[in-house]
Order: sequence, then C-alpha cells, then structure tokens
Amino acid sequence: QVQLVESGGGSVQAGGSLRLSCVVSGSTSESRTMAWFRQAPGKEREGVAGVDKDGDAAYTDSVKGRVTISKDTAKNTLYLQMQSLKPEDSGKYFCAAGGASFLPPTYLLAPSTYNYWGQGTQVTVSS
Repeated sequence: QVQLVESGGGSVQAGGSLRLSCVVSGSTSESRTMAWFRQAPGKEREGVAGVDKDGDAAYTDSVKGRVTISKDTAKNTLYLQMQSLKPEDSGKYFCAAGGASFLPPTYLLAPSTYNYWGQGTQVTVSS
C-alpha cells in the first residue's frame, strides 16, 4: 500500500509559479514510478509529468520547458515545479504512484500505469 498527500496548490496570476509537493508513505516497491496528473472540469485526467525510479522523466508537450518533476528520496517527497503558468494549466493536480520499472516514456503519462492516487490539490491560474 502507498499513501500520497499533495500540497502546494493555490491561485496565481498568469506568468506566476507554484511548487506542488506530494509526500509518499508506504511501500517503496509500489512507488518506483511516480507522476503528476491534472484534471480540469469536464475534461479527462491528463498526465503532466512522470518520473521512473532512475530519475528519467517525461512531460506532456504543453508543459515542456515550464515544468520540472523531481524526487527527494530522503524526504519521501515528489515535487512539481511550475513556472510561467497559463490559465490552461488550471485544474486539480493529482500525485500518482506505481510499481512498474523500465517503462517507455509514454507510459509515464498514462493513468493505467499507476495504482495509487492522492486526493489532489487545486491550481487556479487567472489571466
């Protein structure tokens, strides 16, 4: 079992920055691969960024160059640093964890890769 608790969401103006955090507890073997997803009202959940156990990351095209996913294993925390935020970045952001290893990059952004999900943290970007 893995427990995920997100924090760091909020309301910012376009062009601003936010850092989301996800504290991970429980089985390390079931949290080798981790990711951030987001979901806007009326839209499907979208993979934003994912990272495997070796630190290799994948990003959805719309956030490349603006977003960085990172892990602090000593603190058992996953981060998502977001800069130059746009209104279309708004949504509820979810942390996800899965036990798979050595996945192709596209699988890092697929919801089916992950077995555990946090409750989410809201990000609102105003224009």
